[in-house]
Amino acid sequence: MNHAIHSPWRSALQGVREAIPLLGGYIPVALSFGLVASQAGFSTLEATAISALIYAGASQFLFVGMIATGAPLWLVVAMTLLINVRHVVYGPNLAELLPRSRHWPWLMHGLTDQVFALALTRLPQLPDVKRFSWFVGASLLAWGAWIVGTTVGATAGEAFTARWPLLGEIMPFALPALFLTMVAPRFTNKRWAAAMGCAILAALGLTIAGWSNVAIPLAAACGALCFYTVKLQAQRRPV
Repeated sequence: MNHAIHSPWRSALQGVREAIPLLGGYIPVALSFGLVASQAGFSTLEATAISALIYAGASQFLFVGMIATGAPLWLVVAMTLLINVRHVVYGPNLAELLPRSRHWPWLMHGLTDQVFALALTRLPQLPDVKRFSWFVGASLLAWGAWIVGTTVGATAGEAFTARWPLLGEIMPFALPALFLTMVAPRFTNKRWAAAMGCAILAALGLTIAGWSNVAIPLAAACGALCFYTVKLQAQRRPV
């Protein structure tokens, strides 16, 4: 009976409502990217197209920076893919929670760190019949906000920072702040706190040592190793 009266639109709207808090992080970062892309010589249309087609947050900042400095295209593509390799982990984790559909190859374009974190929490709480529509609503809202924010940033970002100079100082911190809000709740768990502390120290050490280009992937590997090492030690501990 519940399946018979299920409304995909209602489930999609529920996804939209529950994804609204993500916009507090998406919009400032999108504005910042639009401004950075404009300053790097990209037109508003080009910046908007990057956000619509690549839609990869940190990778987009890397993309425009490397293109602006004349880096070879193969290196730009390789580095962009390297940063996004984390989606290889995201996909299988969500696949267990989502119904089969031929539309997933297209809809996975909407999978981001924040949408993944929200979906991983909410999907287990929803009936199977609602999960597909919920994900469509949540991911489309995030994608649309990212595109609009980029367009506004590329069009009027310089006017904003000229009128409010402090805004230009704050916006570069929008992306790190967005990720910090995702990981901060995990510090209540000792195992996660140890893993993230290890990753932070590794990234800091590698950056100070002059290895900033590989600091993020190597620090992530160190954090993952610490996470599973702590788990193994807990399992071996005698009762």
